This record gives sequence, structure tokens and C-alpha cells, in this order.
Amino acid sequence: MKNALKSLTGRRSFFRTAAGAAATGFWADETLDAALQHTNTASKPSELKITDMRIADLPNRPIIRLDTNQGISGYGEVRDGASKTYALMLKSRILNENPCNIDRIFRRIKQFGFHARQGGGVCGVEMALWDLAGKAYNVPAYQMLGGKFRDKIRIYADTPQSPDPKVFGERMKRRIEEGFTFMKMDVGIGMLRNTPGTLTAPLNMDMRDRFKAHMFTGVEITDKGIAIMADYVAKVREAVGMEVPLASDHFGQVGVNSLIRLGKAFEKYNLAWMEDLIPWQFPDLLKKITDAIDVPTITGEDIFLKEPFIELCKNHVVDMIHPDLATSGGLLETKKIGDMAQEYGVPMAMHMAGSPVTCFANVHCAAATENFLVLENHDVDRPEWGDIVEGVEKPIVNKGFITVPDGPGLGFKINEEALRKQVKGGYFEPTPEWDKERANDRLWS
Repeated sequence: MKNALKSLTGRRSFFRTAAGAAATGFWADETLDAALQHTNTASKPSELKITDMRIADLPNRPIIRLDTNQGISGYGEVRDGASKTYALMLKSRILNENPCNIDRIFRRIKQFGFHARQGGGVCGVEMALWDLAGKAYNVPAYQMLGGKFRDKIRIYADTPQSPDPKVFGERMKRRIEEGFTFMKMDVGIGMLRNTPGTLTAPLNMDMRDRFKAHMFTGVEITDKGIAIMADYVAKVREAVGMEVPLASDHFGQVGVNSLIRLGKAFEKYNLAWMEDLIPWQFPDLLKKITDAIDVPTITGEDIFLKEPFIELCKNHVVDMIHPDLATSGGLLETKKIGDMAQEYGVPMAMHMAGSPVTCFANVHCAAATENFLVLENHDVDRPEWGDIVEGVEKPIVNKGFITVPDGPGLGFKINEEALRKQVKGGYFEPTPEWDKERANDRLWS
């Protein structure tokens, strides 16, 4: 007891002495600087404010930069093919906000997103908020999402198509030799358009009309067409073997019954999934296909926010989902989608067709989501794709996987010189014209 009191008295004496010394100038500025040299003082998160939004016009993939009053910036990306205006019109709504309040800001701006590319602005801003918050607290985004389930993220790669299945099969074999452990192929009705007797459709119709949903085109596949498509898959399977998962991409705008017949023809090849057979907005018809075939079905790349995914998973409209983080609502919303899907026994693959900025946003989300399966990448054959970021493992896609970075935020640093080379247009030019747009955004009276 005496020793404990002596120790307590000694500590009180030390603090009184230290306080007195500080009051008389003992802690000189240079001494404080030395004491704090190993402490992260780049930001005071509680005082962080967004001061600007700027855009770098990377072709089809505008890069967002959010600047702050403390000299740190966060990067996001507007989904491929979407307008940068979708992001810029949000600027006046987030200026002077603390970017660390990610969910609060997201709930304010999510009303300005919608399905498909229209969600690109909201999602790009959300990515940049995670990058900023992580830098402010000096932790990676996956840690703020609850920690990681995996250190490496499995990738599947788009592979250049060939009308000759043997040529395409060889290309897929090379993917396996490169280290990829999950494959996907294109086997749509485009391969039938020059072969008589394979498709039934209204005469002289434009079969490239992207704005007419599948059920309204009148297009059906004949037995001959199905046989050709099934033979194509058979030859690719012969090349890669039955051991590796082999998924299939979109098939084109075809009627429901033809897709059921096609799915039954594909069953013997044990496909990992058949993707986006019809638009997700027709869940009863999509479930009809899912229930009729023994090939897993998947959808989700065009869906904004978790609510439609809840209906898809709860009712088992499809066997799997694949949200696109640059459409679905960003990192937190996509993790919520994955966690919800897991409760219904539904795995989550992730669609991704962006630059390394979007890619690493996906990587952090995939690392933090338990039921994640595999992530798409469209650019593994473009060495310059990864040049715009540094501070991460290179090549980014290495033997079919991406290593989850441990750097703060999204984990990368922008390579200014490389990004300038790839930009076609403005490079983070000032955007004062978007500073003061005002509207009554409240959703109730």
C-alpha cells in the first residue's frame, strides 16, 4: 500500500512539474515538433471541410477530386459512360460538409442518383468521401467498413472475342496460364446474325436497338441457333476444362422462352452463371427463367441502392447478384447489399469496368464483404491502365488477383504525370459555376 501511494504521489509530482515547465516555455516549438514527428497530424478530422470539387476528363471515366480546408484530397470516379455533370451538380450540396460524415452526406445526395449510369455521380462522390475519411484518420477504407475477410481479391477478365471457338478457347487457356482462376465469355446472339435460319425476328428490324426491352423485340432463337451457341460453349469448355468456373455475359434482346431453351442447352457445360438474361425490372419473368433452368442466373450491374436487391434476394429471383459499385451506391451501400444477400444465401460477384480509382474502391468493398465471390476487370490487356496510380502493388492485377492495399483511404496515390497523359480534356480545372446552385431538395412538405 505504501509503495502504491508513493507511486501515485510520484506521478502527480511529474505532471505538476511538466505543467509548470510548459507554462514557463519548457516545451519550445522545435521540441514539440520533434515529439510529434512520428505522429499523424496531417488532418484534424473533426474540423475537415470540403472546399472544392474538380474533374479530370479521363475518357469515359471522369475522375472526381474533392479538396479540403486541410490540404488533403480524395478521389472518386463517375461510372464509365456517364456524364460528369451527374457529379458536378452535387458540388453545391456537399461544400463545407465534413467528408468524414460519409453516410450523412450520402443520404442527402442519393436522391440525385438512379439506376444504370445515372447513379454515377452519387457513387463517384461517395468513393471520394471514403478516400478522404481514410486519409484523415490514416486508415484504409476496408478497416472503416469493419475490417477485411481476405487479403487478395479474385479477378475475372474480359477476353477479346472471336467467332472461332477454338481461337477463343486458346485465348481463355492463356488466361489460366496467366493465373486467372475464374473465367467469363461472350456467347450472345451477335454470333448468329449472319447465319440464316438461326434467329426469328420481324423482317428488316434493327436488332441493335438498345432501348427496346427483350420481351418487346419479337426476337427468338431457333433450334439451329441454340445448337450453334451450345457448340461454341462446348468447344471453349473443351479448351479450358471443366474444373475452372466459366460464366457467360449478356445474350442480347431475346424472348423469355428462347432464353429458357438456351439455358437448358447450356446445362451440361456447368456454367458459373448466365448474366442479365432480361432486364432486372421484370422480376417475375426473371424468376421464371431461374426456376426453369439448372444454370445459375445473375443480375444487378444496373441497379441503384439496396432496396431492389432486397426483393431479388428475398424472393430468389436470381441465384447470384453482381452490383456495380459505381452504380449501386458506393462502398457502404454495396457492402450493405452483400451482407443482406448473405442472409438469404445469395453470393455476390461485382461488376467493374472503370479506372484504377473505381477498381480500388471495389477492392476495399470486396475485402470487407464476406459473401464476395469475384470482381470483373476490363483492362488487364492494357498495361497503361494502372499507370495513373502508385503506392500499390504492380501490376495491379497479378496472376488473377489484386492485393488489398493498406494505405489510407482507397490506398493509392495519383500519378499526376501519367494521369495527364491519359486525360482528354480538362485536368482538375476550377468549377466555380457549380458552387452556388440551390434548390429545395427536401423530400417532404
